[in-house]
Amino acid sequence: MVKEFTEDDDALLAELGVEVEAKKEAVRTPREERIIAGFEEIQRFAAEHGRTPQHGDGGDIFERLYAARLDRIRELQECRELVEPLDETGLLTGVATTDAVNTEELDDDALLAELGIEQDVPPITDLKHVRSTAEKKAAEDIASRDKCEDFETFKPLFEQVQKELDSGLRDTRPFEMKAEIEKGRFFIVGGQKAYVAEKGETTINDQGRTDARLRVIFDNGTESNMLMRSLQRSLNKDEAGRRITEPTAGPLFSDQTIDGDEASGTIYVLRSKSDHPLVAENRELVHKIGVTNMSVEKRIAGAHLQPTFLMANVEIVATYELYNINRTKLENLIHRIFEPARLEIEIMDRFGRPVVPREWFLVPLFVIKEAVEQIKDGTISGYRYDPQEVVLRRKMM
Repeated sequence: MVKEFTEDDDALLAELGVEVEAKKEAVRTPREERIIAGFEEIQRFAAEHGRTPQHGDGGDIFERLYAARLDRIRELQECRELVEPLDETGLLTGVATTDAVNTEELDDDALLAELGIEQDVPPITDLKHVRSTAEKKAAEDIASRDKCEDFETFKPLFEQVQKELDSGLRDTRPFEMKAEIEKGRFFIVGGQKAYVAEKGETTINDQGRTDARLRVIFDNGTESNMLMRSLQRSLNKDEAGRRITEPTAGPLFSDQTIDGDEASGTIYVLRSKSDHPLVAENRELVHKIGVTNMSVEKRIAGAHLQPTFLMANVEIVATYELYNINRTKLENLIHRIFEPARLEIEIMDRFGRPVVPREWFLVPLFVIKEAVEQIKDGTISGYRYDPQEVVLRRKMM
């Protein structure tokens, strides 16, 4: 264990003629400071309650807020790397729950709204009946619509989208994050279909967040020159707000993409090189199955230092690229399928504390591949792995 030098240690070293290099203070941006402070709040909660914060109606407002914040930190690589040195209890190694809120850089008010919590009583520092500048601007952007002089150009697009919705070629899904707002995308907001005809240059607003000016055409023949974050807020606040999917969702797993596909990440299957007796005796069956939005090689870097990798190096045995899909929900689906074969193993982390990793399973590789194939063709619903028969079996209702 590395011991931090105190001032007395420095003085003693100086007496011995050893120069002590002055520590450089890390300069953090306001956003980084907020992320660190938020993570420290989650750590305090975990220390007080002996568990990570959970989603669900059973938890209080703050627990649900912490749970959503922790999921977001786990999901974003830059956030993970920022707080990883502070994560002495393994908070980052957990798996986001199925009810995780997939938001992007939402402030607390927006996040609470996303969790379905109405704030009837404003904070004591807020003035009653006075909206923030951002709220005023968003409302003005949405309300300010002009007649679309070239609507005849866009009318066939709306008609085609409606036909594709009727035929099932397109679908509507809940709006999740502002990254979905791109030129050529369709949404439903305020009961109207909206088409993003143009998207201007990305800028940074006064709060340090990315934004862009949009030209949005509505199916009633009007248009609005609104900000991207104004559309985002409107979709978040509208209970019926939806995004309209592309007519071809694209491959779930593939080595090649189709135009319009958004890369979502990679499913990886790993084999451990641990000398733990349970692992060593079943090495060909013990597999870690996870999903990452970074390269698998980068994800497993330093595996021997991480409890989630059993404090040992690993071997990549299979990977599957995925597109246009929610990584967290897919990972939860895979883990639910193989839950009966979850490996119960306790590992000591580098601080000597016991940790129980949750992504390792006693299952042969050919069954994992079969599950992937069934996920690809949509036939996996209701299936669970049967360890006794070593097959995927449909669960009896």
